Amino acid sequence: MGRLNRAAAALLLASIGLAPFPAAAQVQTSVPAIVPDARPVTVERIKVHAAAIEGNLEGESADRDVIVVLPPGYAANPHKRYPVVYALHGYSIGVEQWIREIHVPQVVEGAFALGAKPVILVLPDSKTLHNGSMYSSSPTTGDFERFIAHDLVAYIDGHYRTLAKRESRGLVGHSMGGYGATRIGMRHADVFGAVYMMSPCCLSARDSGMLDAAAIAQLKGVTSRDAATALPWGLRATLAAAAAWSPNPKAPPLYLDLPIGDEKQRADVLAKWAANAPLAFIDQYIDDLRRYRAIAIDVGDKDSLRFDAQKLHEQLDRYGIANRFTLYAGDHTSAVADRFQNHVLPFFSTHLDFGTAR
Repeated sequence: MGRLNRAAAALLLASIGLAPFPAAAQVQTSVPAIVPDARPVTVERIKVHAAAIEGNLEGESADRDVIVVLPPGYAANPHKRYPVVYALHGYSIGVEQWIREIHVPQVVEGAFALGAKPVILVLPDSKTLHNGSMYSSSPTTGDFERFIAHDLVAYIDGHYRTLAKRESRGLVGHSMGGYGATRIGMRHADVFGAVYMMSPCCLSARDSGMLDAAAIAQLKGVTSRDAATALPWGLRATLAAAAAWSPNPKAPPLYLDLPIGDEKQRADVLAKWAANAPLAFIDQYIDDLRRYRAIAIDVGDKDSLRFDAQKLHEQLDRYGIANRFTLYAGDHTSAVADRFQNHVLPFFSTHLDFGTAR
């Protein structure tokens, strides 16, 4: 991209609450030092069928890649059951890039060696035609929200030795995954017992005022799926948001409505986008949020998403809902692996119910 196109992409991403980082940058994160004598975990790559994604208009596969990380001693202790932490990846990456971004298995082994209690870690792939499902419910992409909160949880409980109760399930995500953890966490407090939002995107209602004429022309010129995949990264993010939040079964080939028509904002579409913004719908889920054993939010002090993350924290405080908010030194991705090892897994170690597992 040239400088002008990069600037346009940054503005586009800011308009929908996604951090302006190209896909390659999302995996170039610093790795914590290896913890001496850390015991190895077992990494399994499986497929999970998602009934909630069947029949989607976009043609997304209902058989999803999932990585499962089993703690040391899992095989040697056949009667022991474990809490489960579900970890959601960000926009433009899939699960294989996600584990490189947070340096799995090293950070998981390191966290356990430093004293975090052993859990089963589950990392599902939610990448789509437009690079991300937004973990939302849409006939265009499929119901990724239900996939995470129902299909995936049921599969893991049915195939692994879990403590199959909400108090023993944690949900965490970064960036788009942070949005997913926020959205799913608010709407499915009956499934999860603790939630951690890392640099969550897309928290507030947006307008499309940052889409310039050239961007609008490019988006409106898309007449095929292949053409959509050839768009610049920022424009693909706009399509991802539209597929998730303003689907249209009568608008092939992409089955979505854009927030711009004839160079004017479409109030009806923007209203749908606003209805999917957690800061707009949080008031509907206060009693659900009170059910959580613990809630945490973190974000870098150089991350443009810090302002909305702060607003989410303040909204929880306003309702008297206990939550931990951390503004750490860093940008959108710089500290994500360190945070995962030294803060996220210890958080769940402290706040999930480990039952009477032997």
